[in-house]
Amino acid sequence: SQVSFEEESQNPPAVGHWKPLMPSQGDKEEAESGCQDAGGVHEPQSTEQLNVSRLRSSSVEIREKGSEFLRDELHKAQKELKLKDKECERLSKVREQLEQELEELTASLFEEAHKMVREANTKKAAAEKQLREARGKIDMLQAEVTALKTLVITSTPSSPNRELHPQLQSPSKAGFRKGHGRNKSTSSAVVSAAGQNAAPEPVSRECREVDSILFAEFQAWKESPTLDKSCSFLERIYREDVGPCLDFTKQELSELVRVAVEQNTLTIEPVASHTVPVGQVAAEECGGPKKCALSGLPRTCKHRIMLGDSGSYYYISPSCRARITAVCNFFTYIRYIQQGLVRQDVELMYWEVMRLRREMSLAKLGFYPTEM
Repeated sequence: SQVSFEEESQNPPAVGHWKPLMPSQGDKEEAESGCQDAGGVHEPQSTEQLNVSRLRSSSVEIREKGSEFLRDELHKAQKELKLKDKECERLSKVREQLEQELEELTASLFEEAHKMVREANTKKAAAEKQLREARGKIDMLQAEVTALKTLVITSTPSSPNRELHPQLQSPSKAGFRKGHGRNKSTSSAVVSAAGQNAAPEPVSRECREVDSILFAEFQAWKESPTLDKSCSFLERIYREDVGPCLDFTKQELSELVRVAVEQNTLTIEPVASHTVPVGQVAAEECGGPKKCALSGLPRTCKHRIMLGDSGSYYYISPSCRARITAVCNFFTYIRYIQQGLVRQDVELMYWEVMRLRREMSLAKLGFYPTEM
């Protein structure tokens, strides 16, 4: 290569015989005229140069066309690539949206399942509670029906029940009737205690006259018996008898007693002879064997009450016990009527209600039998 380079440097190319790669039409004409002027001396050399220039021009054209084709293919590939990128981006967004929706759906399904489980557990607990309450009510109603058959239904003016009306018993038998029955009437004992020194008059000589207003109110209530105090019949009894009878010195405890009596959750029991265990000693507001919790007065308390299932006992005096018992007897009887257990004439039921109202009136005035 060095030798060829030296030869080329020693023989410089002839000036005036170089042809461009792509000669124009004018150049071709000049070349032809030059050749003709030269008289054909340089004709072979110019033909060879022309062939080289043509080859060079054709290679350039091919190169340019190839580069143009490649550029077109590159542009097409870039466009396709951009379209694929957009499609991939769209598909990725769709996938993310689907994944998010799936997560939300899964979370909502789990939440709904937990909610259904909680509701099922709540309903199950409520149903079990209602079942227990229903069984307790059934047992209570069965006991009340048994007592009602022997104490209420069997008592008529022509053949009175002597257990229900102790004033009809002989004094010797009446003296042995002790203790407390929640569903038994005590007004007869009040009458017998009030008239110990006087000979009791026969019941047939008692003069009675139906009050038209009270009887109309009772008849209206009897058509649709209810324990709602808004009706005229019960509203009058609440105002005239129940309210004053359960109005004690301790107002807060009196209200609790009234609610327990209305809900039939009050329990009265005699005070046990044994002492109260340590840790279960009644508080000061609960009274004691020598102090009434309702009146707050120092009295000998032979009974105590419990409100619902609270477990707290309140000692009460005989007078307070007579007042509470009178109200309990009234509510027990109207519950019997509401449940359809009393199969008597309307007038007989009315007079039984009036007798129970008389019990409450005597009790709120302080009259009670000595056995209390």
